[in-house]
Amino acid sequence: MKAPVVALFVLLPAFAQAPQQKGASKSASAADLSSDQTIRLDVTRVPVLFTVADKKGHFVTDLTKDEFEVIESKKLQTILDFNGESDLPLRLAVLIDTGNNIRERFQFQQEAATNFIETVVRPVLDKAMVVSFDTSAELVAEMTSDIGKLNASIRALRPGGGTALYDAVYFACKEKLQDQPPERFRRAMVILSDGGDTHSRYTREQALEMAQKADVVIYTISTNNSGQESDGDKILRYFAQETGGQVFFPFKASDLAQSFENIANELRHQYIVVYRPEPLKADGLYHTLEIRVKGRKDLVVRARHGYYAPLANDVR
Repeated sequence: MKAPVVALFVLLPAFAQAPQQKGASKSASAADLSSDQTIRLDVTRVPVLFTVADKKGHFVTDLTKDEFEVIESKKLQTILDFNGESDLPLRLAVLIDTGNNIRERFQFQQEAATNFIETVVRPVLDKAMVVSFDTSAELVAEMTSDIGKLNASIRALRPGGGTALYDAVYFACKEKLQDQPPERFRRAMVILSDGGDTHSRYTREQALEMAQKADVVIYTISTNNSGQESDGDKILRYFAQETGGQVFFPFKASDLAQSFENIANELRHQYIVVYRPEPLKADGLYHTLEIRVKGRKDLVVRARHGYYAPLANDVR
């Protein structure tokens, strides 16, 4: 995440890998987050993970390469590689809001997070990490397949302080998930929050850009139980839609069982296409893309909406 032509000249804009980090910081302070590093690009192909479902939400997993088309900049692209069953091991970041804004629903968040990990993480194959965020983001559990350790770190959390959602997304994607090779692992994030942000150094767009560069699919779970969509809910929906994930609005933890099962199934039943952009532009800008099933308006494709191309001097 692999076609013979890759040996000629390779660009993996959305899967750019940052240099290996030295050690794991336990927190993501403003000073930590400001230490930007140059991202070197190894390849000139764009891989895209996506799912296909019918109008009732049932996954469609028996489609072939010739039934898909990829559009970038209104131009049909040539698919270089295709895999219909990309069941890669999962690398998951669980982000938990611990700000005062969610104090009333904090226990709900803890239940939801532990249920999610128990549902999605397969022992040995998969690994997850836990990041909490109030006035800053903090890594409370390193990437591990030990479900007991992950759940213990979640149960030990306590609410208090402001909310730095965008910094948490940025930190988890850049410092942790981006280091997981895309050809070996599927990278995903689940955010439990009301979507508010009061203390982030980074903006919503900067956080989303880092998620897109790390090719992380984001699933968001709202703690808002007012019955009306809030501004925070719109932010959670935005992160999910732009990265090819989903947003959920449960009222109690038990409502999440089916949602978690759907996410787990989705992560195991994704297609992957790889294409080389034509024309190839190493301009550092965001390029939109769309995947379609030819002649099938009854099917819904969910995928990220684009990728960041490299700058010319970053390509090697």
